[in-house]
Amino acid sequence: MTTLRNTYDAQLRAHVPDPLPAGATVERDGPLFRFLGLDHRGFLTYTDLGGLAGAALDELIARQVAIFRGRGESVEWKLHGHDEPADLPDRLRAAGFVPEERETVVIGPVAPLAAALPVVAEGVRLREVTARADLERIAAMEEAVWNSDRSHLASGLAKEITADPQSITVVVAEAGEEVVSAGWVRYVPGTGFATLWGGSTLPQWRRKGIYRALVSHRARLAAQRDRTLLQVDASEESRPILQRLGFVPVTTTTPYVYTP
Repeated sequence: MTTLRNTYDAQLRAHVPDPLPAGATVERDGPLFRFLGLDHRGFLTYTDLGGLAGAALDELIARQVAIFRGRGESVEWKLHGHDEPADLPDRLRAAGFVPEERETVVIGPVAPLAAALPVVAEGVRLREVTARADLERIAAMEEAVWNSDRSHLASGLAKEITADPQSITVVVAEAGEEVVSAGWVRYVPGTGFATLWGGSTLPQWRRKGIYRALVSHRARLAAQRDRTLLQVDASEESRPILQRLGFVPVTTTTPYVYTP
């Protein structure tokens, strides 16, 4: 597990897309990478904090707060369960960051997942999409599942596809004209990883193998691009399914969000 976690830290945590989607910029601030314009809020990530602690760490956190307060924009600090120092969550909360739901980082081998034939429920088909209209349908499905605004999803995915169509594949599960689930896979260049995202399914279509089929379909796409490992930030709903499929938990991740 430690080896997998070290590989995850080294290859994924501070990865910067190249080319960046239109309107996105990345700024370096000590050990931090600060992403602007990539999504509906800013994003802060790092491989590690390089031993920063105490007042120096508080200064780094305060700098991010000042920048995003000035922009009138919320920002996510992507905190991991093995991050040092141990009091980092307390320091983030003291600076006004609020933790959202914790997820588990899981990693699995591509080959056995890619070898499994995607089996979907009768009347459901999987289709790879790039058209803006399909991305809007995915956002509408996500809004129905989560009962919150997901309009940023369509524009964010569209920007990624435009910037580098080879870096991402978006897959929908459809029953007739209805999008019942969707997921996307990012192929992280210069690494052995593909990363899986999405996977939300309408309540009435759950427990029909659709999520598993989306995983194996995307594993096959990853295998075609010579990736050997799949990584997922798994919710508590999807983690048990992924562990049954052979994924291993390596750490946790919690979005700490500052909203001006």
